Amino acid sequence: MERNSPKISVIVPVYNVEPYLERCFGSIAAQTYPNMEVILVDDASTDGSGKICDGWVARDKRFQCVHLLSNRGVSAARNQGVSRAAGAFAVFIDADDYVEPCLLEALYRNWRETGADICVCGNEGMGLEESPAAVYSRTEAVQCLAQRTSFLWTVWGKIYPMELVKETPFIEEALCCEDLLFFYQLLKRVERISCIPCRLYHYTYRTGSLINSGVNEKRCTVLSVLDNICTEAPSWLSPEAVSCFRLLALETGVRLAMQAVEGGTDGPLWEYLKLFQNHSRRHFSWRALSFCRKRKTIAAVLTLRTHAALFWAAGTVYCWVKRLRSGAE
Repeated sequence: MERNSPKISVIVPVYNVEPYLERCFGSIAAQTYPNMEVILVDDASTDGSGKICDGWVARDKRFQCVHLLSNRGVSAARNQGVSRAAGAFAVFIDADDYVEPCLLEALYRNWRETGADICVCGNEGMGLEESPAAVYSRTEAVQCLAQRTSFLWTVWGKIYPMELVKETPFIEEALCCEDLLFFYQLLKRVERISCIPCRLYHYTYRTGSLINSGVNEKRCTVLSVLDNICTEAPSWLSPEAVSCFRLLALETGVRLAMQAVEGGTDGPLWEYLKLFQNHSRRHFSWRALSFCRKRKTIAAVLTLRTHAALFWAAGTVYCWVKRLRSGAE
């Protein structure tokens, strides 16, 4: 690729992930794209992450690092990175993940060839269905989110024009699902999203991370996020896209409910199940459910909506059978 290619700013928020940093930074340093800057934002780590960041700044002139004085959260860290970015495009990478050497080159080439507003690559580790390369309209993109096909709402694994990112800062008050809020706001400003199926981004399943730490009050803030989206979306999105967001709300409620049954909660399980049941009833519609392609999910939504105790019983049996099969293997 030409040396005069536009600069891409790679923004990496870092917080207490020392064991993963060498792999992550090494995969970024190995990029085949010729013009990039890497902005590391150390969110007041208490382990050796900050020193590792400084070490990479010393050895690779493309790297720079800002150390926040107090822990402010991933949204604030990303905003700090964006404020310092000098590139024409932004790519976000989480510090415990790693990427293929051709990530930036492939994303930029796809953006240039398709004329889409945002370009997305496939990922490994999130159980996403693989789909052929395509360019999606706004409504089709929302359907992909709801059906977990082609791409997710995660901020990583995508390339954005920097102007879009600077106009859509991350909401620092959001305790969870800041990615979803960011992507939802971006949808108001874009028309087309391109997707390449190549799995160029590797997600790391890490015990102890927020998404893998059981059901708690912080994780449940996603319900409020989806409530607000489903309330506002009809004012500017097509009825089909709104139904897809409602399906996303239903599927999220069921997933949290199942995780509560299987892995426990930080409070009374029954109160959480009632919360998820009310959420399902609030967003239920047959039109939304018609977009769901998995019978198991449809059955779970209908069961939770009907009776929380019935969902608990079915979920308990499912977990029991799952453990038996796991033990047999």
